[in-house]
Amino acid sequence: MNQTAEALRQRLQVQRPAIAMAAHNPLAAKLAAEAGFDAIWGSGFELSASHAVPDASILPMSVHLEMMRAIAEVQPAPIVADIDTGFGNAVNLAYAVPRYAAAGCAAVVIEDKTFPKDSSLRPGGRQELVPTGEFQGKIEAARAHGGGMLVIARTEALIAGQGQEEALRRGEAYAEAGADAVLIHSKQKTPDEILAFCRAWPGRVPLVLVPTSYPQLSFADVAALGKVGLIICGNHAIRAAVAAMRDTFRSILAEGGIAGVEGRIASVADVFALQGDDRLRELEKAFLR
Repeated sequence: MNQTAEALRQRLQVQRPAIAMAAHNPLAAKLAAEAGFDAIWGSGFELSASHAVPDASILPMSVHLEMMRAIAEVQPAPIVADIDTGFGNAVNLAYAVPRYAAAGCAAVVIEDKTFPKDSSLRPGGRQELVPTGEFQGKIEAARAHGGGMLVIARTEALIAGQGQEEALRRGEAYAEAGADAVLIHSKQKTPDEILAFCRAWPGRVPLVLVPTSYPQLSFADVAALGKVGLIICGNHAIRAAVAAMRDTFRSILAEGGIAGVEGRIASVADVFALQGDDRLRELEKAFLR
């Protein structure tokens, strides 16, 4: 039994949705778990951004997979792996998902766009969807070979401008194919489109939201819908890191030294602690001669 998957499944409560924080490396994931988030979003966008390349299927599966494995090794929260379109068709996916299960992931999220994907929120992005039946086959392949991981099906029908009726049709078809939850995404700047979808959703499986574009929708507002089991903070770790590094770097150059930033950055001791320095010292005492 995949214990992390079962732990995540128990947390997908529509009365109190689980909250996942994005991470692009083990340190970010450890900080998210330390803060108390219910799960880690193994974000393809964040990982691409950390490599300074577009979120457009540029990085190979091996890079993302090894990052998920490294994240699983340093913190206990369930990992929801963002595997985009699944690295190809249903056959490719059948080979990929056992590797994510072995890496310690609790769930995979696959989206119904064509490969290579384009970032959902990029202005003027290329948003093309695969046929519904083809994507149902991918869900079934992931379920059959995922070793008990949750399979979350992400429909980009609203992102592609195909409307609520098509989004609902696809979501229901994906639940019928065995998806444990359906992620519905929107790039509208208000939550109206998402709220309308949630209210119309028949409730066969929980929904998953990523409220990046409509941040005014609170977690309490989402819980009140009684339809959503998981809320993903989709890119806040990398955005926070970019803002903090820019501020620190500019200050150092502007001030002609590093003294001015010392009070607003983490101490070296704090970083040592996050690295597990105490454990290293224990090993040294036990085994070094």
